[in-house]
Amino acid sequence: MARAVAETMEDGGVLVVEAGTGVGKTYAYLVPALLSGAKVLVSTATKALQDQLFSRDIPELLQTLGIGSRVALLKGRSSYVCLQRLSTARVNGSLQTAAPLRLLAAVEVWAQATRSGDVAEVPAVEESVQVLPLVTSTRDNCTVSQCPKYQECFLYKARREAMQADVVVINHHLFFADANVRESGVAELLPTVNTVVFDEAHQLNEVGVQFLGRQWSTGQLLAFGRDVVFAGLQWARGLADWQWLVEQLESAVVDLQTVCQESGQAAPRLPWQQAVPSGVSAALWQRRMARLRVVFDAVKDALMQLAPAHADLQLMAERAEVLSTHLSNAELPAQGDWIRWIDNGTRLRFVESPLDISEAMQTRVGPSLALEAKTSWIFTSATLAQGAQMQWFLDTTGLQGARTLQVESPFDYATQAAVYVPANFPAPSSVDHSARVAQLAAESAQVLGGRTLVLTTTLRAMRLIAQTVRALLPAHLDMQVLVQGESSKRDLFARFQQPGTGGCLMVASATFWEGVDVPGEALQLLVIDKIPFAPPDDPLVQAHCSRVEAAGGSAFAEVQLPMAAIALQQGVGRLIRRETDQGVLVICDVRLVRMGYGRQLLAALPPMPLLRKEEQYQQALWALTRVSTMDPYLPYRL
Repeated sequence: MARAVAETMEDGGVLVVEAGTGVGKTYAYLVPALLSGAKVLVSTATKALQDQLFSRDIPELLQTLGIGSRVALLKGRSSYVCLQRLSTARVNGSLQTAAPLRLLAAVEVWAQATRSGDVAEVPAVEESVQVLPLVTSTRDNCTVSQCPKYQECFLYKARREAMQADVVVINHHLFFADANVRESGVAELLPTVNTVVFDEAHQLNEVGVQFLGRQWSTGQLLAFGRDVVFAGLQWARGLADWQWLVEQLESAVVDLQTVCQESGQAAPRLPWQQAVPSGVSAALWQRRMARLRVVFDAVKDALMQLAPAHADLQLMAERAEVLSTHLSNAELPAQGDWIRWIDNGTRLRFVESPLDISEAMQTRVGPSLALEAKTSWIFTSATLAQGAQMQWFLDTTGLQGARTLQVESPFDYATQAAVYVPANFPAPSSVDHSARVAQLAAESAQVLGGRTLVLTTTLRAMRLIAQTVRALLPAHLDMQVLVQGESSKRDLFARFQQPGTGGCLMVASATFWEGVDVPGEALQLLVIDKIPFAPPDDPLVQAHCSRVEAAGGSAFAEVQLPMAAIALQQGVGRLIRRETDQGVLVICDVRLVRMGYGRQLLAALPPMPLLRKEEQYQQALWALTRVSTMDPYLPYRL
């Protein structure tokens, strides 16, 4: 892989590499990148991986290679404390209770000593929905060079350092946010960069379609209201009834946020191609939107009249214009061939996006463009293909014609792991399926003394399985049952890797399917409840399927199956993380052995022996209790 990366860097072009778990793909692209002496941009999927590259991997390699390259870390605006907003956070009246006020005090003390201004240095801040918006800025409320603390700004300091560095580490969100609004500093970087590397590239399309489109949220309206009150009372007190105006706005926003629930719509995403979102009461929607429009226009009119009085009021007026455009578009059907939907949660998020990132990437990255410019673009992940085919990834990212390479994992899965698909399990659609998954997990965890992770495809199944497991586990075992959402991800995995004497079982969903690294004996049983097919009501999936079917293809074979294969491979990758690891994978979905496509998915997994009988599975579990992770032979053969 390193040789292919080096050749691409020297000649220019695009390289797509699927590198199996344990290949060492990070070093495989970093070593040639650092040795080249060229300017390199590395984009990762998560902030956690960003921090790992910047703080551990790159410094270790520079020391080993004896190279003195300058390295910079660049994150999005919300990752840096805003000194101006921090100075006013205590007096704006938003924090009323002791806990967030204590956290704000901790931030104020930390801000005086930090060199980076990265709020990740104070983990509790990143997880605080009350404090974080008060001490960080958004593109809407940043006054840029007009800010009195502009020269001290941590965000712009990070951007200046990135321009001068040899290696810059960013994330996919930042890359695509800049491609859309040219606001993050990446646009200024790209012309100076020789090589761009996308690690965890399988997430590119999902991230990209959100940022290349247009989006706004009810949370954005509420934040706007809070800022209006603060700016109005500070610079135009008595010239408008700011408090009353914003109270009316907040009331209208809260009413809009409940419209899906009151219409009986609980789906996490609602298609919204017409003027009214799918499944939502048209009368209710139109009434709530009309009220929101009236009260918002009242706030906007007050700002427009008083905007010349101060720069902060002018900024609020400009934000009002942008939000007003969003509200106007919300009253019309979707325009063009873009896909529009609503993310239906505590806050409503309104999203309009292209179907995929292929067109945007072709204008920036296409193989012929890269060769002509002598620039190199590297895309890598452990999961880019279904079997030997990378077509799904190449099509959605517009990288047809790129050089491709698949590098198999060096792990000896045949001796380190085994997979069990319970033959006598109920169908995944059965009402008692989750209960049976919980029973299997609880019984197995008792054999292993914990060391079990259960991954579910839905939050509903996660909650049901966790509740049932807790009821089934005997109290005297004192086994911890950790559940996603009951604590931070960082805290959950710290507790999972260092459990008490009773052991630990974790039940999780969503983001826990990837980016989780638990080597050694802490995790030896991975239970997956079912094949992770994308929700059939997902607007983007529906649009992909419609396009394939219109062209005479099979939506299931060309869309749903490749997406499920990549998601399943990501989940399975949590089990074996080192050459000394051992474990058993259980997938509680009989379709894997009964259906042709199921056997196809099973064959695409790492080459683990298939346990066909419950006796073999029980033997494998008991074997794991008797051997250390240093033993090189099959656990279920003992």
